[in-house]
Amino acid sequence: MDGRRRRFEPAQPYQLTDESPVYVISVAAQLSGLHPQTLRQYDRLGLVSPDRTAGRGRRYSARDIELLRQVQQLSQDEGINLAGIKRIIELENQVAALKARAAELQAMVEGAATAMQQREAAVHASYRRDLVPYQDVQQTSALVVWRPRRQGSD
Repeated sequence: MDGRRRRFEPAQPYQLTDESPVYVISVAAQLSGLHPQTLRQYDRLGLVSPDRTAGRGRRYSARDIELLRQVQQLSQDEGINLAGIKRIIELENQVAALKARAAELQAMVEGAATAMQQREAAVHASYRRDLVPYQDVQQTSALVVWRPRRQGSD
């Protein structure tokens, strides 16, 4: 992911999710316990990038608020600098994307296995049942000599 988010487009009008950009910067600052200028700095650094309105105003989602709290906790409680926090967030996003891709691939493998089993069952169902099964004949050491009949010696 390049750090930029796509413009939020709800599946249904007025459907709110954790990704819905609903909070202006002053409300987001209050909910996260940070100063609005800190939120602007985090946006410039690419730590938390809220969606933008048509007039370029910032709109934060509930997920953004949670991320702001996480950044604050890592910075103040753990002593991690902002560059380190940015890298942590990037790695967490990569892990989440890889987990989603792994789940997608697992579903594809399971679907392919099911399709293969169905095709195999169809092949087995198509076998003719009037065929006699082949049984392996054991070899012996007996020698059979064939002598053709001569004509006229009946």
